Amino acid sequence: MNNCLCALDIGSSKISAVVAQIKGGKLHSLFCETVPSHGIKKGVVINSIDVVEASGRVLKSLKLKSHLPIKSVCVNISGQDIITKHSRAVIPLAERSNKVITLSDIRQVNEQARILGANLEEEIIHSLPVNYAIDSQDNVLSPLGLYSHRLEVDLYLICAKASSVESLGRLLNQAGYEVRELLFSGLATSRIALLPLATDADVTAEGLEVLCDIGSDITEIIVFKEGFIRDIKIIYKGADDITRELAENLKIPYELAEEVKISYASVSDAERLGSDREILVKRHNLYKPIKQKAVVEIATTSAKNLCQEIKEAIDALAASHRVKKVVACGRGVLLEGFLETLENTLSLPCRLARIREPGYFYERKTHYPYQENLNELFALVNKDPAFSGQKYLSYLTALGMLAESLYPRQQAVVAFSSLSNNPLVRFLHKAKEIYREYF
Repeated sequence: MNNCLCALDIGSSKISAVVAQIKGGKLHSLFCETVPSHGIKKGVVINSIDVVEASGRVLKSLKLKSHLPIKSVCVNISGQDIITKHSRAVIPLAERSNKVITLSDIRQVNEQARILGANLEEEIIHSLPVNYAIDSQDNVLSPLGLYSHRLEVDLYLICAKASSVESLGRLLNQAGYEVRELLFSGLATSRIALLPLATDADVTAEGLEVLCDIGSDITEIIVFKEGFIRDIKIIYKGADDITRELAENLKIPYELAEEVKISYASVSDAERLGSDREILVKRHNLYKPIKQKAVVEIATTSAKNLCQEIKEAIDALAASHRVKKVVACGRGVLLEGFLETLENTLSLPCRLARIREPGYFYERKTHYPYQENLNELFALVNKDPAFSGQKYLSYLTALGMLAESLYPRQQAVVAFSSLSNNPLVRFLHKAKEIYREYF
């Protein structure tokens, strides 16, 4: 049976999409496309016509490339529309003594916390168990099979404004498509970006992992502990702020400042360039000389300010916990010298998010949920020239959405719920729960 799954990444500077062809339950091929976007600002739609037109254009191009019947898409949401909160719930398990905790108990306490955290003006996008607590122990990652007479959960809810979710669905409907699934951008990206490298010296060491996605006008900072999301912070600054500083200080149009940034800017010591080195920029059919030293100085100052804000956000999110590494992605990290500056500012190891080699899991000799399927995804990405070099960075969120939708890496014991679609397996699990409870 042939099928397809499409992920659409709607960003402030671009709209990217990846469609996967599935044959016999396995990934067969990938196709990608990206177009410029001007209808989104800081994650919020400011020009619905542009979003409809750009989304329709990128998906139509994918249809022509892949010859696949794309009808629905997984789509991302981020920025000012995102609301995060913790919701706690406690349920009694037994009036007397203790009982074994079953999957049904865990589902019940999770649902209770979800209901308590719900709001009519918000839609819950993700509900992620941070930890559980039983009578004798706190910070339990998986309480399944333990004995207790009460069960408590700390559920982390990632929500979006209901009006924004409805608007996004309506815009895609106008483009001719349905929303199959809605995901938070940063969480989807982390599915691929936060897989450890084989060279990581502190893979097994305790500490927090941080994903820093530096986009055009927002920066998402997501903190993970032992693979579980701990907190999120969104900074409303990004690579465009560097461009804006160049435009204002050099007194040139924004579009020209973007070209100058890409071609001549870097985050480095401007003194090494010398004061006489000039670049010519064309404006009104005339060429205007600009000191490259000034370009580098402006870009460096702006980039260092952004790095400092990222540091302050990470320090606040991490509190007294140790951060063992930072993984960076997004448009901002492409500026020469930015990643090194971020590492120096944070005084932490920073690396660029990467797509793993197909044999990644075998080399590490570790077990990871759905690792066979992820190896298929990595194999297709690595052999496709459209993702070569640093091109994959434009599609990282879309690829993460594919990974999340095709092979959901659920949190803690919630992974077992994926078995519930099979009546026989559901019956066997129920029988096992009853046996554990009474014997």
